[in-house]
Amino acid sequence: MMAYGFSQLVIFSASFVCIFIIQSYPTTVAAASTGGSWALLRSTIGISAMHMQLLPSDRVLIFDRTDFGASNISLPEGICREDPHDYVLKKDCTAHSVEYDVVSNSVRPLMVLTDVWCSSGALMPDGSFVQTGGFNDGDHVVRVYNSSCSNCDWEEIDSGLVNRRWYATNHILPDGRQIVIGGRRQFNYEFYPKTPASEKSYSLPFLVQTNDPNIENNLYPFVFLHTDGNLFIFANNRSVLFNYSRNKVLKTFPEIPGGEPRNYPSTGSAVLLPLRVVQGNVAVVEVLVCGGAPKGAFVNAQNGTFDGALNSCGRINISDPDPKWVMEIMPFRRVMGDMVLLPNGDVLIINGGSNGTGGWEYGRNPVLNPVVYRPYNPIDARFDVQNPSVIPRMYHSTAILLRDGRVLVGGSNPHVYYNFTNVVYPTELSLEAFSPSYLDPNLSGLRPKIISPVSQSKILYGEQIVVRFTVQTQIDVNLISVTMIAPSFNTHSFSMNQRLLVLDSGKATKTLEKLTYEVNTTTPSAGHIAPPGYYMLFVVHQEIASEGIWVVVS
Repeated sequence: MMAYGFSQLVIFSASFVCIFIIQSYPTTVAAASTGGSWALLRSTIGISAMHMQLLPSDRVLIFDRTDFGASNISLPEGICREDPHDYVLKKDCTAHSVEYDVVSNSVRPLMVLTDVWCSSGALMPDGSFVQTGGFNDGDHVVRVYNSSCSNCDWEEIDSGLVNRRWYATNHILPDGRQIVIGGRRQFNYEFYPKTPASEKSYSLPFLVQTNDPNIENNLYPFVFLHTDGNLFIFANNRSVLFNYSRNKVLKTFPEIPGGEPRNYPSTGSAVLLPLRVVQGNVAVVEVLVCGGAPKGAFVNAQNGTFDGALNSCGRINISDPDPKWVMEIMPFRRVMGDMVLLPNGDVLIINGGSNGTGGWEYGRNPVLNPVVYRPYNPIDARFDVQNPSVIPRMYHSTAILLRDGRVLVGGSNPHVYYNFTNVVYPTELSLEAFSPSYLDPNLSGLRPKIISPVSQSKILYGEQIVVRFTVQTQIDVNLISVTMIAPSFNTHSFSMNQRLLVLDSGKATKTLEKLTYEVNTTTPSAGHIAPPGYYMLFVVHQEIASEGIWVVVS
C-alpha cells in the first residue's frame, strides 16, 4: 500500500477517488486457455484480504488494516476496539482480521488492536503465527496468534521490535527464529524472538544502495534461505548473498537484465524454485523473479498515465559459481501478480494487472487468467495459460496454497477506504478458490491418497520414513515423487517463507493390499535445507498431487 504523503491520504474523500471512473479499462483475458477451474467460496468475509497465512489447523488468518474505517463484519459480543491513535475511528466495533475455516467455509471475526497495515510475518516452528510491524501505533508491535485452539485471538506485544517495520520481509531461519529485514526507511534487520546476543538491529547497506529515495523501489525485498545457510536478498533490480550471522555480503549477483525494478511499488513477485534433495544435499538452487512495473511507472501513474507492466521473468542459479540470469517472456504483462508453488513443482502466477504499478489507484487492466510455469520443461514450453476468473484482483490481492491443493484467492482494494460503487475497481470482500488442472475430476483415478503417516506426524531431520498411499488404478512406480511445502505468509504480491522440497525417494513399491503402494523417503538433513516447523507433505503421481498431510519437521 502506497504510503507516500499519508497525512494527505487520511483526508481523501470519495470525490477524489471518483476522478478515475470517467474512463473504461479493459481486462486481459486469453483467447485460449488450457486448464484449471474457479469456485466462489464466499461472496464476503467482511474484510478485504490484504494479508493471508494458512495455519496447521487448516484455518487461514486474514487481515487488512485498522484505519480503513468500519469493515463489514462486527466484532463478537459487543466488543469494540478503542484506539486513540487511529486516524479514522477512535472507537470501532468492527473486525479487521478474521479466521477462515477451510473445511466448514466459515469465518470468525478477530480483534487486532494496533495497525497491521503493510506488515509482515511467518509461521513459527511451534505452529504459532508471529506477525511484525505495520503503521502508526503498530509499527513496533509484534502480534502472536496461537493456531492450536479453536477460539484464540491475537496477542499483542508492544515494543516487540527495535525499529519500526513497515513493508518489511520476514523469513524463518534454521534455528527457528525469524529475521525481519528492511521496511520503509529502515536499512537494517533484526531478529525475533530476541536473545541476549540479538537485542538490537543491524545495518544492511545493501538496502541503502538499492533505495530510490523518491520511489523506494526496494520495499518488501524478496528474501530466500539458501541451502548453504545464507540469505538471498533481491531488492529493486539487484541481489546479494548475505551472511546474517556475520553481517556480511558474501556475493553480489549480476543485475537483472534490463535493470527494471521488481519490488514494491513496482510489485513483481518471486519464488525459490523447487529444491531437489539428493542424499541430504541440494545441488541446484534457483530463484525466479517475474513481472513488475518499469522505471518511471509510479510517477507516470500519479500523473494519469498507466505504463505497460513488465512481461519478463528472470531465472538465476544462485548455487552456480558464476551465476547468470536467463530471461523468459510471460504470456501477459503483469504487475501485482502473486506466485504460488504448487505441490507438483509448478509455479502458479495469478492476480494483478497489465498496466500501472502498485499503490493507490495506480493499477489498470486486470489480468484474469492465471498462468502455470513449468520449471522443468524446455525454455520455450514452460508457460500454460489457465482459465480466467471473473473477479479482478488488483492492488491488495492475495493467494495462498491450501492443503487440499486448491489456491485460495482474495482481496483487491486500491482505495484509501472501502469503496464499492462509482469506482473503477470496487473493494472486493469475496474469497475464491482456483483448482489447478491436477484437481480435474477426470483425473481422480490417478490421484494418490496418503494413508500414512497420519497428519500432524513429527519427523526428524535425516530420517527415513515410509509413505503409504493408494491409487485407484495401476501406476508407473517411476513416476512417483514426495514433496513438502512450507505454508507462506502472503501480502503485496510476495509469499514470505515459501519453500518446496522434492524429497529423496526410491521407487514406489506395491504392497499386499490392492492398489496400495509405499515409497521410502528421506527427510531433509538439516535446518538450512528445511527450517524447522510445519510443512504440507504430498505424494505426486504423473504430476497429479494428492491431498496433503501436515508434518512437523524438527
